[in-house]
Amino acid sequence: MTTSAFRALHQGRTPDAPLVLPGPWDAATARVFADAGFPALATPSAAVAASLGYEDGATPPEEMFAAVARIVRAVAVPVSADIEDGYGLAPAELVGRLMETGAVGCNLEDSFRDGTLKDPRRHADWLSEVRAEAGDALFVNARVDTFLHGDGDLADAVSRARLYVAAGADCVYPILAPLDVLPALRERIAGPLNMFATPDGDSVAELGRLGATRVTFGPGLQRHVLEAAGALAARLGTP
Repeated sequence: MTTSAFRALHQGRTPDAPLVLPGPWDAATARVFADAGFPALATPSAAVAASLGYEDGATPPEEMFAAVARIVRAVAVPVSADIEDGYGLAPAELVGRLMETGAVGCNLEDSFRDGTLKDPRRHADWLSEVRAEAGDALFVNARVDTFLHGDGDLADAVSRARLYVAAGADCVYPILAPLDVLPALRERIAGPLNMFATPDGDSVAELGRLGATRVTFGPGLQRHVLEAAGALAARLGTP
């Protein structure tokens, strides 16, 4: 599936059927999700980091890009990659390295590794450069970290999202936005809206009803699997 086809998956969604993008952390889990019938996948950087033995945010870029490439090679469905804050790479290098993996899209967050929010206008200018380098070849999901690292101010989240859409972002992702502000976000932000879910949390249908265009899970699916693995290990006993 091409980037244009992946972009089309975000259009015409009904409130009861947002686009669900499971997050594989390696080739094996990518195959599981693709075989289950999901039309596309979105890697979570925290889960990929854990699979490689790193803390969230500490994965060297070359290892992250290599992991994304392995996931892309393992499946026939399109893959969008979480590449955090872009690793300090210039837009041309960032786009080039991402395109080499075969990914059709990416997450780019507006905070630094220490949790400090970036200046939204400077970040929008940078996103505009990324868009100019990529053309239509990448679906850009701009993460808005107001509710994760900021004070949760709705007006700030909306202002950031609007700047990023104007800069060429295809979708915005106000990560950890509370459910009660989702309708306001939907009303005030143009274009697709990504929302975060957990395996045992609010239903995908509920998020869609409140305004989500697409739903991703971050590292939640991996943590769910690891809990199951831990329970299995406990039943096996110790030597």
